[in-house]
Amino acid sequence: MRIGVGSGNPVKVAAVEAALGGRFDALVESDPVESGVAEQPFGEGETVEGAENRARRVVRSGEYDLGVGLEGGVAEVSGTDGLYLIMWAAVTDGETMGHGAGPRLKLPESVAERIRDGEELGPVMDDTLGEDDVAKKQGAAGALTDGIIDRQEALEHAVAGALAPFVTEFY
Repeated sequence: MRIGVGSGNPVKVAAVEAALGGRFDALVESDPVESGVAEQPFGEGETVEGAENRARRVVRSGEYDLGVGLEGGVAEVSGTDGLYLIMWAAVTDGETMGHGAGPRLKLPESVAERIRDGEELGPVMDDTLGEDDVAKKQGAAGALTDGIIDRQEALEHAVAGALAPFVTEFY
């Protein structure tokens, strides 16, 4: 089985491979596609839309049995204050669409202010940490939790949820 991940980010591909845990005897490949949403998705709806768009675009190529879309965004969460890092996964075979979400991590107010002013989380985290390509390494999740959970692990949970309709008979 061939599975396409709608991103060129190696962390996202590794998250899909890890979430699969050897199921399907799958070959997981990067197939960068556009999300069709803002570079910095804001809110659950836009973030889910970006993940779905990526998954659909990968499957429509006709080269893959499953398409996986992963999208990180920021959102305000009802009942709390502040802005949160969120992540969503979508998996499709062209007919069925599975969804899963990763953890929500509150952003420091200094970071949240810059995001609200129109900056993207990746470059803001690079600047805040004094590093390059944080999104291709531990991600904001790793930085904000001091490595308790990193970006790959957070995305694995989202992918696991999105795979549910393809690995069980419950859906």
